[in-house]
Amino acid sequence: MVQYNFKKITVVPKGKDFIDIILSRTQRQTPTVVHKGYAISRLRQFYMRKVKYTQSNFHEKLSTIIDEFPRLDGIHPFYGDLLHVLYNKDHYKLALGQINTARNLISKIAKDYVKLLKYGDSLYRCKSLKVAALGRMCTVIKRIGPSLAYLEQIRQHMARLPSIDPNTRTVLICGYPNVGKSSFINKITRADVDVQPYAFTTKSLFVGHTDYKYLRYQVIDTPGILDRPFEDRNIIEMCSITALAHLRAAVLFFLDVSGSCGYSIAQQAALFHSIKSLFMNKPLTIVCNKTDLQPLDGISEEDMKLVMEMKSEAMKTLVAQGGEATNDADVLLTMSTLTEDGVIAVKNAACERLLNQRVELKMKSKKINDCLNRFHVAMPKPRDQRERPPCIPQAVLEAKAKEAAEKEKRKTEKDLEDENGGAGVYSASLKKNYILANDEWKEDVLPEILDGHNVYDFIDPDILQRLEELESEEGIRQAEEGDEDFELDGEELTPEEKEALSEIRKKKSLLIQEHRMKKSTAESRPTVPRKFDKDRKFTTKRMGRQLSAMGVDPSKAITRLRERSLSRKGRKRERSTDREHDGGDAMDVDQPNKKLRLRSTSRSRSRSRPPGEVVPGEGFKDSVQKNKALKLFKNSAKKRNKDARRGEADRVIPTLKPKHLFSGKRSIGKTERR
Repeated sequence: MVQYNFKKITVVPKGKDFIDIILSRTQRQTPTVVHKGYAISRLRQFYMRKVKYTQSNFHEKLSTIIDEFPRLDGIHPFYGDLLHVLYNKDHYKLALGQINTARNLISKIAKDYVKLLKYGDSLYRCKSLKVAALGRMCTVIKRIGPSLAYLEQIRQHMARLPSIDPNTRTVLICGYPNVGKSSFINKITRADVDVQPYAFTTKSLFVGHTDYKYLRYQVIDTPGILDRPFEDRNIIEMCSITALAHLRAAVLFFLDVSGSCGYSIAQQAALFHSIKSLFMNKPLTIVCNKTDLQPLDGISEEDMKLVMEMKSEAMKTLVAQGGEATNDADVLLTMSTLTEDGVIAVKNAACERLLNQRVELKMKSKKINDCLNRFHVAMPKPRDQRERPPCIPQAVLEAKAKEAAEKEKRKTEKDLEDENGGAGVYSASLKKNYILANDEWKEDVLPEILDGHNVYDFIDPDILQRLEELESEEGIRQAEEGDEDFELDGEELTPEEKEALSEIRKKKSLLIQEHRMKKSTAESRPTVPRKFDKDRKFTTKRMGRQLSAMGVDPSKAITRLRERSLSRKGRKRERSTDREHDGGDAMDVDQPNKKLRLRSTSRSRSRSRPPGEVVPGEGFKDSVQKNKALKLFKNSAKKRNKDARRGEADRVIPTLKPKHLFSGKRSIGKTERR
């Protein structure tokens, strides 16, 4: 069986792209280095190779285009007529013919110029002939540029066509626009055809698949057809006519009895009679749709008469040459795609009639005789009058009984409810799942006397009331504790302390707000040095005023800030006071400022820790072991430092001369780098 898959056709490049592809491949795949000192035979061979290679590439590409596009005379008539309707058969054949002519011209050009190159007498002459040959080939390709663009458009459109198998079991839906064809195919298949309340929503063929009796059927939704002459029908309508003419399928003619599609029953009957010649030798079913709006029994007598005439014509199509049929059960059916009433019945009837027709055709064919000769149906006959009932071993019966017992369904609460009167009557027992030492105790009631004591004496009837009293008392205590905390917060403070507390809280809230504002604009806010701070937010005077307002002496804080600012300025290194104390003969240095002299008591260099001294926690036993470890570390780092490694994990092996950058093209006969 031939499968038509137009999605696998290779992309057709444009004329300019075609030339670029071929010439770049020639440049890459053939030698490019030649010298005038070579022998003339070598020069001729060099340029002949380029011409032949270019011609073979052009021939291969153009042959692929010609072979992959379908030939209208060699494919199924359905696809042949469909392509003719969509693309005009004459234009299609003309474009493929131009491609074939270009292929022959390029072959002829290559043949002529190779013959001329055999008699080239110099490097310049051979090169000029090669340039002329490639130029003429490219000119031929440029001339067929419009044909290549046309074939690319056809390829893109054919790739979007549905994959229809003309030989498989097919159900074809036809009728006027907006009568419910697309809604029906959406109901019985997984297809998702657009459904809208206006005509010609479906503009091309759509395919869905459904199953009936374990067989796969393809369902084709065709665009709507109007009742007008054949010459006036457009491309959309001609797609439907082509499918009706060439596909051996069960036809469903949809009839809108409600008239909501915009066409009366008389117009739909006229369309039926105009295309009934396409229904011959096909199982035809007339489907009266939209019965939820207008039942078939409620239409007028004239319309009913038209429907009956259509039914009689449909009966004639069952048998070839207009013969009469006897079974009319599945010729006229009613349904509603909105309520899904009768949808499955219509599908089953169409599939069943198509299946019966295909079986009858196969039985009438000549191939069936070859198959029937291979079959023999054996009918057993009794050899005597003795009865021989089936004998099943007892072990088998026991195994089956055991298997049936194991498969017995465990009763659920729903099953018990249905057995005992249903909902409202049956009450599920909550005690049956209790885990007790004895299962008989599950349904026992609470005893009144236990161990000589009345059980009721140990039950407090006012326990709920007492619980409420305890909860209310606990709530009162919690409220009192909260009031005490509040008193500690404010009432026990003096008026001055309260005022200071409010100022602190106010300042805290302002700082929090300012911090949140800074945090939200941190990414877009530039960093401004303090010397460019025009607002002067951070000054000692402002800090002094704020601290004085809060009742704090600001002098110490200001002095400490000034000392820090002085210490940051550059100054000469002072003599260490330790040296003065250690050596009595040390030279005395006058210190003009006592604060500077006190601040200059830095740690002397002699008192710094030597590298070999062991610090607790480093993990070394003594200074000898530490010195040895430091020495090993320095030795191991020498090679890394020399190789400019980042560390022990740096495993990068730089490629000093990448092959693809430092190697040229292969010379003639050299195949080391292929």
